[in-house]
Amino acid sequence: MFELSAEHQEFRRSVRDFAEAEIAPHAAEWDRKHYFPVEVVQKMGRLGLFGLTAPEEYGGAGGDFTSLCVAIEEISRVDQSMGITLEAAVGLGINPILTFGTDEQKATWLPDLVAGTKLAGFGLTEPESGSDAGATKTRAVLDNGEWVIDGSKQFITNSGSSITSCVTVTARTGEKPDGKPEISTIIVPSGTPGFTAEAAYDKLGWHASDTHPLSFVNCRVPEGNLLGERGKGFGQFLATLDDGRVAIAAVALGCIRACLEFSVQYAGERQTFGVPIGRKQGVAFQIADLKVMADAAELLVYRAAALKDAQAPRDEFKQAASVAKLYATESAVTATRIATQVFGGYGFMEEYPVTRFYRDAKILEIGEGTSEVQRMLIARSLGLPVE
Repeated sequence: MFELSAEHQEFRRSVRDFAEAEIAPHAAEWDRKHYFPVEVVQKMGRLGLFGLTAPEEYGGAGGDFTSLCVAIEEISRVDQSMGITLEAAVGLGINPILTFGTDEQKATWLPDLVAGTKLAGFGLTEPESGSDAGATKTRAVLDNGEWVIDGSKQFITNSGSSITSCVTVTARTGEKPDGKPEISTIIVPSGTPGFTAEAAYDKLGWHASDTHPLSFVNCRVPEGNLLGERGKGFGQFLATLDDGRVAIAAVALGCIRACLEFSVQYAGERQTFGVPIGRKQGVAFQIADLKVMADAAELLVYRAAALKDAQAPRDEFKQAASVAKLYATESAVTATRIATQVFGGYGFMEEYPVTRFYRDAKILEIGEGTSEVQRMLIARSLGLPVE
């Protein structure tokens, strides 16, 4: 059985202390006001959370992926909006540049991103290409040493905040010999003429996270802003999403743990018919199910993270990532339903955190690969020719 090291457990305690002191007391207000707390994001940076997996030469800790998952889980245990901010900042903002960027690109963008003074987004999803991300319609054409980008993206996290420095964007840059689109990834600095982060979405949940649609109209950036090799964008975003699926599963694990803790406490305090509701099997058995979900999700998340850290064969890691993402996120949605039911009428009131967790959880089954996509990937890994 996989177990976290003593160092991981000590790190968990430090992140939990930070989350309880700096995030938990304010999360409901941020949610209510749809407020993105830049000042707290930068405190997370000073704690070193954005640089956990980055090399020391860029200001990072040079640590492992497991530590990042621990941090994401603990932040998400009190607020998924801040959990997803951390997850996306590292997995979708830092990682593509760190993995595929040139030395010059890394030196330009990574120090501020690793320090948490700046954020970066990853522009993949479009109005007509979500799960079919390879069907992107955004185009980029070379013209006199510049990429000219036209198109749109949607549901892009950390893309329009006051501290967003750049967005990496997938675009069609031509056609391959077999007629399929050539997809490349290009770094677009914030403030570039023709690049607009439109008004933030009015979302069901994750109210305190920064999410925008993006538009590109004759947006020009230097040819050197190409990230990695031309035509390799498809493989780049697939690799980026594999890591992100484990990190999203860590967000879900934090949600499940919160639901378990809320429910145990409330069931021990709430009295009906002269006894705590936790004495009733109808309540107690559902809370027991929450414990099973939390333990199972923990093993799946940290097994996948351990495979990543051990540089396991790509196919083995991809399967583990999809299994963790599928189970943890669907369990999180179920966990919030159970917690809300345990709280009864109070669970429907915004003054109780289970309401926020209930709203926040649904997107976990959709973002960075829907549950349906995960089932397809798992089936294919078993040799089934599913479409």
